Amino acid sequence: MAEFVQPGGRRGVPWRLIGWGGAVALLAAPFVAMQLNAEGVDWSPGDFIFAAALFGIVGGLLELAVRASSNASYRTGAALALLGAFLVTWVNLAVGIVGSEDNPANLLFFGALAIGIAGSVVTHGKPAGMSTAMLATAASLGIAFLIAVMNPTDEPFVPHSRELIGTSVFAGLFLASAALFRRAAKFGRS
Repeated sequence: MAEFVQPGGRRGVPWRLIGWGGAVALLAAPFVAMQLNAEGVDWSPGDFIFAAALFGIVGGLLELAVRASSNASYRTGAALALLGAFLVTWVNLAVGIVGSEDNPANLLFFGALAIGIAGSVVTHGKPAGMSTAMLATAASLGIAFLIAVMNPTDEPFVPHSRELIGTSVFAGLFLASAALFRRAAKFGRS
């Protein structure tokens, strides 16, 4: 593989190009699928705008995290937290985490993300505080799930065990993020 030279003469993998190019490819995929009349793919212009905004926000926040610290654990923790937030948002809006996307109990999962966002802001992105914020987010996802399954479901043929698996994957991303932020705090942020 040819070596990539970044602006300023640094050599390395073109992560920014890969990341932003991947976002463009993900955004182009449903457009191409619609041109091929793929079943179940019917995005409106608003869907494309929302997806582009979501990719832009996640990518921009990841850029900020990379600039905030050269610590690999901090950067990876931030990437996992952003991936978790992206997936919770995307899945929740597309099909719903519990029941259908129209089930009001799904709003609880956005509340869990709000707890993580608030914790990140309050701690000014410091690794120890970020670890606590990500733990709180994972716990809040679990609590949101427990509250949601206590209410009647609007999808009787989708077992709660399947929803639990999905919620556990999301919570696992935030738990892994918390562990990485804790490691970054222990071994220094920069």
